[in-house]
Amino acid sequence: MEESFLQPVTTLLGAGDVFEWSATAATSFALIAAAEIGDKSQLVCMTLASRHRPMPVMLGALAAFAVLNTLAVVFGVAIASWLPAYVVGTIVAILFATFGVHALRTTDDGDDEELVEKSGHGIFFTTFALLTVAEFGDKTQLAVVALSSTHAPAAVWLGATVALAATSALGILAGRTILQRIPLVLLHRLSGAFFLLLALVAAWQAYAAYSGV
Repeated sequence: MEESFLQPVTTLLGAGDVFEWSATAATSFALIAAAEIGDKSQLVCMTLASRHRPMPVMLGALAAFAVLNTLAVVFGVAIASWLPAYVVGTIVAILFATFGVHALRTTDDGDDEELVEKSGHGIFFTTFALLTVAEFGDKTQLAVVALSSTHAPAAVWLGATVALAATSALGILAGRTILQRIPLVLLHRLSGAFFLLLALVAAWQAYAAYSGV
């Protein structure tokens, strides 16, 4: 009975040693951070922080990312429990390959559109609402779903949330002047290469699960 009660907790935390857990968190951090530099969530934080105190913007961003990543992790765990391992691996490989090709084909900052600030009683809720709407179903959330379906979900959640918090803080503190000196196209290329590498790993895992290697 006790083991049955603790099973959901064990599933979310993920099995494996500390090194594997840390590697998963680091991989999630690197992947999400590379994908989010110059993306719309960072631009939202830049825009809001230029008009308001930075702390409520940062707290609103953290709350939004925590909620979105929690939903993504729970969905990823559900997919992993419903589908065979080789099907999950194949889906993950296709998703990552699609993200990688899209990033490699990026020629400019397509998310650099004018952002209209919503009215509200607090900038915290404005930031939370804007980022929740902007990031729901975005490539980074889908990446968290994919990663958590094949790796320790808690490690994926931690790495992704810290990465999104870091990119948001960079946008709030550094602003456009710093990011304009960074070749965003190069960052997108690196992100695309990273996605394609993970797609190959996921494809191999799917093949191994199907053939019993």
